[in-house]
Amino acid sequence: MSNVFIAFQANEDSRPIVEAIVADNPRAVVVESPGMVKIDAPNRLTIRRETIEGLTGSRFDLQQLHVSLITLSGHIDEDDDQFTLSWTH
Repeated sequence: MSNVFIAFQANEDSRPIVEAIVADNPRAVVVESPGMVKIDAPNRLTIRRETIEGLTGSRFDLQQLHVSLITLSGHIDEDDDQFTLSWTH
């Protein structure tokens, strides 16, 4: 099993995204650095629109996460409701 990861700029726009990832991926590990937040997870990591909306109280388009995105590792599967990184199909 290999880790997937995603990294965001450390800013207010990415804060609810990171919180949602942690809420929905209990095995995720957050590593904070100056200016960057990296989240590692074994084999799979999912970001759910619904979870982000629950945290912010407002509508969220998952395409917005690309504004703060620095890098990622894994195969991407995305639609309007979720963004998933994995090493399996």
